[in-house]
Amino acid sequence: ETPLVRLSRGVRVLLGTRPSRRSHLRGNTSDQVEILSTLTPDELVPADHPIRRIKVIVDRALAELDADFAAMYSRVGRPSIAPERLLKASLLIALYTVRSERQFCERLQYDMLFKWFLHMNIGDPAFDPTTFSKNRERLLDHEVAHRFFNAVRAEAERRQLLSDDHFTVDGTLLEAWASVQSVRPKADDSAPPSGRNPEVDFHGQRRRNDTHQSTTDPEARLAKKSQGTAAKPSYAGHLLMENRNGLVVEAALTQADGYAERATALRLLQRRRSERPTSKRWTVGGDKGYDTKDFVAGCRALAVTPHVTQHTTGRRSAIDDRTTRHAGYALSQKVRKRVEEVFGWKKTVGGGRKLRYIGRRRNEMWMWMLLTVSAYNLVRMANLELVAG
Repeated sequence: ETPLVRLSRGVRVLLGTRPSRRSHLRGNTSDQVEILSTLTPDELVPADHPIRRIKVIVDRALAELDADFAAMYSRVGRPSIAPERLLKASLLIALYTVRSERQFCERLQYDMLFKWFLHMNIGDPAFDPTTFSKNRERLLDHEVAHRFFNAVRAEAERRQLLSDDHFTVDGTLLEAWASVQSVRPKADDSAPPSGRNPEVDFHGQRRRNDTHQSTTDPEARLAKKSQGTAAKPSYAGHLLMENRNGLVVEAALTQADGYAERATALRLLQRRRSERPTSKRWTVGGDKGYDTKDFVAGCRALAVTPHVTQHTTGRRSAIDDRTTRHAGYALSQKVRKRVEEVFGWKKTVGGGRKLRYIGRRRNEMWMWMLLTVSAYNLVRMANLELVAG
């Protein structure tokens, strides 16, 4: 009997955890305290787990941002939580539909998969939830979320997963982190009414964006998805998707109004043009909301052929048979519906049906660009790699 075995048996005696003398077939239910363990989080995560393929892509993207991270922090002072861990933690919040940063830190204490993804040991304690709020402004100032999104997109380009000339554009309303009862007249300095929504009577009050605003999030604007639905403080999320594999190549979040969708779509196309200058004409698909003279003219000025759905109800379409007669138009109309998968994933799995932060910039860079779009691209790329391999 070795000294280590005698020591382990002695500790069990002191703690009152001697092995049970029950039948061997029944098994033992007494608690056993392990003195030494050589297990690592990597051994506890299955070798074929999908998160492993995502981690490879994330680590490669973060390695490209190492110089940017080094320039963000001082060489003297108290060490902070590594920004790589904060970005990875934010991705886990989206990938596993974690309700809040506080809940994530609580789960990090006992979830070995989370610790493995963050390069932590089994015994490492979880960091405090305030770490997110204390470091978020620094990361926002350096546009780290946008740089990380670009690094993930560059990895997709390296793997030849992106289309160079066929795209789809679309937008959606995102509910702001503000309640309806926080919307007050701009000239009214009184506090908003307290209580639940059913207890507050807004009957007969006409609220408009030019006269009212939310006291919780003044940048949010009242908007509604369709007729017959309630108007709520909202933002507008916009995506530019490539048509080959359905990956997002550009994204933006703006104030919600009737012109933001088309104007932002042109801005995303122009940004993509400046990043990949070429004389080749592009195509862009879209729903009938983009069938306007201004949007069609703006696309053609960028050497982009607008493959938008014709809006012929009560008015004349901005495109004609010269565009719709080609087989590519029908193909764009078929593939453009794939962008709804991104919005569906964002509102269900990504937990983004309601934005979590106050202010457009914070929601765009952290919630929209990082938590949603980057996480979706990572899942999509991992699945494509599985199919190809």
